[in-house]
Amino acid sequence: MIRVTRRAALGALLAAPFAAPAIASPWRPERPVELVVGFSPGGGTDIVARLFARHLEPRLGAPVTVVNRPGASSEVGLTHVARARPDGLVLGVTNMPSFVTVPVERRAQYGLDSFAFIGNVMTDATGLIVRADSPIGDIPDLIRRALAEPESIIASTSGIGTDDHLLLVLLSRATGARFTLVHYNGAPQQRTALMAGQVHVNLVSVGEVMPNPQGVRFIGHAGAERSRFAPEVPTLRSLGHDMLMYSERGIVAPAGTPAAIVERLREAVQETAADAATVRSFEAQFIEPRYEPGPAWEARMRATQAQYADLWRRAPWVNT
Repeated sequence: MIRVTRRAALGALLAAPFAAPAIASPWRPERPVELVVGFSPGGGTDIVARLFARHLEPRLGAPVTVVNRPGASSEVGLTHVARARPDGLVLGVTNMPSFVTVPVERRAQYGLDSFAFIGNVMTDATGLIVRADSPIGDIPDLIRRALAEPESIIASTSGIGTDDHLLLVLLSRATGARFTLVHYNGAPQQRTALMAGQVHVNLVSVGEVMPNPQGVRFIGHAGAERSRFAPEVPTLRSLGHDMLMYSERGIVAPAGTPAAIVERLREAVQETAADAATVRSFEAQFIEPRYEPGPAWEARMRATQAQYADLWRRAPWVNT
């Protein structure tokens, strides 16, 4: 029988090297990350996604591939993200307000509970453009014409419940002007229709217009103040219409994504948004960078959705 004395046991313990505590390695994608856009290539959401993906890649240590799944005011793309395996390899780019209004308008295939909120990355005021040779001179002239001949002015948006659509809804209700609406899957299709004379006015964001302003005139936008990218364009507020409307884009992951992966994604997105190279690339495309952390962004989106739900109960806009 072998007997170990207390002194021998203590000596052995002191002689043995201390084992270092195990430290979990930060999550890193095992294959390319898919960044899903619910609108067509070339639109504002697509441009933001492609710019951001390029700067996000080195922080994740893996390629980030933008995949367009347009349709139903981005419901098609966001539903794909909501149903994806929650492993951090499929992310979605949201477009506010359609991100929160689609589940208000109809029984959508996703809800806010379908996602883990990573972070919002930019904001872009919504405005109105006409062809450069259009007889429509400015916002007051547009409203006068729509009042004189209701539904004679054909206006295009990028989908029901988008910022484009809701801005025209607010303008119509504030002035009594009535328009004929046509909904497309993104700004490129809107521009094609405008230049072909199929519509008279497009509702689009500043960042969708300014990179290619040839052949069009920007007659107003719904930002709080004049845009530094288009300082000559008046705000609707300055014209007596007290309304604000922006397009915002953020990044979400499927609900159920492990906390460690969510935190790593949030860290990478925050670092990317703060990087000077990202900011320069956004500003070069007339995009206003504005980062908001995931938890704060989620809280604001839930409050915003409640406001739109109240508006919907009082005055549904789907057929407006």
